[in-house]
Amino acid sequence: MPYVPPLRDDLRGATPYGAPQLDVPVRLNTNENPFPPSPALARAIGAAAADAAANLNRYPDREARALRERLAGYLAAESGAELTADELWAANGSNEVMQHIFAAFGGPGRMALGFSPTYSMYEQYARDTFTRFVTVKRNEDFSLDATTVVAAMLGGSPSIVVLTSPNNPTGTALPLEVVAAACATATGVVVVDEAYAEFRRPGVPSALSLLPGNPNLIVTRTMSKAFALAGARVGYAAASPGVVDALRVVRLPYHLSAVTQAVALTALDHVDELQGQVGTLRLERDNLVSWLRERGVRAVDSDANFIMFGVFTDRHRAWQALLDRGVLVREVGPEGWLRVTVGTPEDNQAFRTALAAVLLEDGMMAPSEE
Repeated sequence: MPYVPPLRDDLRGATPYGAPQLDVPVRLNTNENPFPPSPALARAIGAAAADAAANLNRYPDREARALRERLAGYLAAESGAELTADELWAANGSNEVMQHIFAAFGGPGRMALGFSPTYSMYEQYARDTFTRFVTVKRNEDFSLDATTVVAAMLGGSPSIVVLTSPNNPTGTALPLEVVAAACATATGVVVVDEAYAEFRRPGVPSALSLLPGNPNLIVTRTMSKAFALAGARVGYAAASPGVVDALRVVRLPYHLSAVTQAVALTALDHVDELQGQVGTLRLERDNLVSWLRERGVRAVDSDANFIMFGVFTDRHRAWQALLDRGVLVREVGPEGWLRVTVGTPEDNQAFRTALAAVLLEDGMMAPSEE
């Protein structure tokens, strides 16, 4: 008989998080930046890693102080946020940052509040920290208003309120008044997940501007998306020093390796190059939204590097039909919807060609409600 480990009862039957990793010509399912670092930058990153390797017999800086200082400088240039290293925290991707937040402010007898559809990992962070997770449905157009958020908060006094801007999987950005209202009402912390913030359209603000005067606000970011460093696993948060100190309590010792810190610091020396294609991706995104709508497909306005589109009578059938044509997208969000990452112009053309053929199949699209 195979060994059956004594898994926690609440984890029995659970499956690990993860999108399909398939070898296909066009992979548009995990919201990666499709433009890799240049050969010159790859060599610079390799050299930095090699320098760090010379001291791998020693533990890294457990506070990642130099990286936090540089991240504060980056946010000042990107969003005008005047922050110090004491107001920054860094970890292995924004996933670990969120895990720290739930470990520090969640727990048994506490509740976290989210607004669906949204990133499915929030529920897992809650599960793993024994935090009750409650979701409230977004508006029909997937937007979120202050009235809805405040009403949901008053109904449960959550220890953690998770607001996502732009939201995954819908791409929807939040007005600042929604975040401000949440901060004013909260008895716990308010987290604004801005993993895709660099892709937002001109004029769409960042919640970083609300940090002064709102010590219960946490804004999380990542270097996986606009920085094209998904493989490096670097995420970070901006918050009041008291919040950062709380996150330090629950982090594992030496959680951010010396190599990771060296890679991230090198990347911050080359921001312009790494983010040089962000404008192209925004343009490609907006063009794809227009193309979808011209063909009668619903596409949600997006401030991210992905688009949620539908509505299909059987989304798995549509997903498979695209995959059969060499294009991998994501089955995520409400039933009937799919999500496509914005790729290179060539990737996006391949998606158009494949979807145009799929749309010709009988009974593929649900009748329009308009």
